[in-house]
Amino acid sequence: MLDGTDRTTAWQTPNRRQVGSLLLGTLAAGMTRAAAAQSHAEDVRIVDFDWVDGQRQRPVPVRLYWPNTSSLVRPVPLIVFSHGLGQARTGYSYLGRHWSSRGVASLHLQHVGSDSSVWAGNPLSLLDRIELAVQEQEAIARARDLRFALDCFLAQDGGAFGDRIDPRQIIAAGHSYGANTTLIAVGARVIREGRPVQVRDPRIKAGLVISAPPFYGEHDLRAVLGMVEVPTLHVTATEDVISLPGRTSPFEDRLAVYEAIATPRKALAVFQRGSHSIFTDRAFTGGVSLNPQVKEATASGALAFLDLAFRGDPKPLQEWSTSFKPILAVAPLGFEGTARMRSVAPSRVGDGMPGRPLRPLRGT
Repeated sequence: MLDGTDRTTAWQTPNRRQVGSLLLGTLAAGMTRAAAAQSHAEDVRIVDFDWVDGQRQRPVPVRLYWPNTSSLVRPVPLIVFSHGLGQARTGYSYLGRHWSSRGVASLHLQHVGSDSSVWAGNPLSLLDRIELAVQEQEAIARARDLRFALDCFLAQDGGAFGDRIDPRQIIAAGHSYGANTTLIAVGARVIREGRPVQVRDPRIKAGLVISAPPFYGEHDLRAVLGMVEVPTLHVTATEDVISLPGRTSPFEDRLAVYEAIATPRKALAVFQRGSHSIFTDRAFTGGVSLNPQVKEATASGALAFLDLAFRGDPKPLQEWSTSFKPILAVAPLGFEGTARMRSVAPSRVGDGMPGRPLRPLRGT
């Protein structure tokens, strides 16, 4: 295992190969920095660790966003973040910066079987690399990456950081494929050859699920997600469509995942219009004016939800819903049953295109 490299300067990450962007329009996420999360950048310390899981012979690189303030006297909450297909630990920087600048550490994983290496190599074999990256074996490996990274971080490999973490406030979070990883980490399971396959980590006390894809091939989502018991916040947008070669997932799939969670300790936030990749570091996708608003709302809404999940206080989430009402189709006011919903057609948000009507949700 390698030591962490401290990076305290601002990072500007490169754009992805054009071939990936062409084939994965809504999923391909450029690495341009989001302006919405820069206000407290001086309060953020960035440290990279390059760990290797010896048992699996699998590298697990991570990037830590740490609250860099001398006023920290209480244990620090920790969000463990999992990226979408074809990305890296450098992605979703707007979330890491926002959360850590407000006292919540954010550990961003890199999953080597489904990271930015997908775009490398012969363009003619890109579809094969994508297909390999979305196999069930990789989905399980990603959840094991999360467990291994948490093991390392809380032990000596995280230096003095692990000792500062509040074990009662460890949260799994992720976007797209990373949302799938999050759900597996908090209790999702499938049955294979008559036996359950589950990689739940009991240290995870809440989940932030952004643009969750369906569990492909599973026809009973309630059976897959029925054992998820920790509180979860689900975030999506009415134009949140996943497009992969051979796989397309409409916005309604995000709602189906939410509805399949059995516990009422869940909340749903739906932005009007947007796109699947609006939640990445890409600066213009989903509408030039809407994009930074959704980023700011996603980052701050997650923290408001944690006040509800860990302190039982719905007020921050209610205030958040009021503040971002103009861009919300579903505004959570608390756990399930206390959401404010409205139709979003014909609305003009972001790029001025009409939205789509939102079907009623069970229990809202």
